[in-house]
Formats: sequence, structure tokens, C-alpha cells
Amino acid sequence: MRIRTSLALFLIALSGFFASTAHAQFSPAPQSATTIPDSNLIRPEHLNSLLMGSVEGLKQPPLVIQVGSQIFFRQAHIKGSVYAGPGSQAAGLDLLEKAVAPLPKNKFIVLYCGCCPWNRCPNVGPAYKRLADLGYTNVKVLYMANNFGDDWVSKGYPTEK
Repeated sequence: MRIRTSLALFLIALSGFFASTAHAQFSPAPQSATTIPDSNLIRPEHLNSLLMGSVEGLKQPPLVIQVGSQIFFRQAHIKGSVYAGPGSQAAGLDLLEKAVAPLPKNKFIVLYCGCCPWNRCPNVGPAYKRLADLGYTNVKVLYMANNFGDDWVSKGYPTEK
């Protein structure tokens, strides 16, 4: 009887272990915006210049992808940007992966969120990491110190709804 009880407890513990490791495989790893290298950040004024065509030598503007809340995207987003789902969620990362799948690995891509202050953004870090893991080599992340409203909209940069 004692062996059965011990075996049952062992099997329950083992199943819990496998369940937790299986979940970890499908959940995006936490990746802070602050871990993105400075060399891969782009400032709002520079992105605006790129999008307005006022940067010499740029053949075509970057693909701008919003990786935050769909509610925020519907309210207002960078003109010409596309929505790819929240980078902090596995489903959002899957949408991002599908959005870039047909693109060459050296395509100029700019990711942004703007949901909250930079050091608390849950979305851009995982999205940036996913594209890096997939081999995309020309990815920048729009640095917004405060949020989309303060760092883009209030500056008068183009938006659309």
C-alpha cells in the first residue's frame, strides 16, 4: 500500500513537471524592452524622417509593425503601419511571424508598441527577440520613452485610424 501511494505521488509530481515544461515551450520568454541593444533602437524623429522620405539614400521606407494592443492600434497608429498582435503573447508572436514570413531576411523592419513607458513595455522585447531568432537582420525598435501619445502623436507625426 505504501509503495502504491509513493508511486502515485511520484507520478502526480512527474505529470506536473511535464505540464509545466510543456507550457514553458509555448509561452514567450519574458524579454524586457531594456534588453534591446541601443544600436537597434530608432528615435521617433528619425523614423518620421524616414517615412516622410527626407532621408537620402533610402530606397524604400521600412515596414512598420505595431506589436501592442489592438485597441490602441484601432484608436491611432503610425500612418502606414500594420498590426501584428501583442508581442507579449504567443498568439501575437505567431501573427508577427506570419506577417514577416514572405519578406527577405534583410528587410528593414521597425517594431513599435507605445503602450506604456519604455522600461515597462511587455511587447517590443519579445517581438524583437522573435525576429532576431528567425534571422531577420535589419530590425529596429521605435524607442518611446513615455508612450505613443506623448512620443509620437503630440509631436504631430502622421497617424491614421
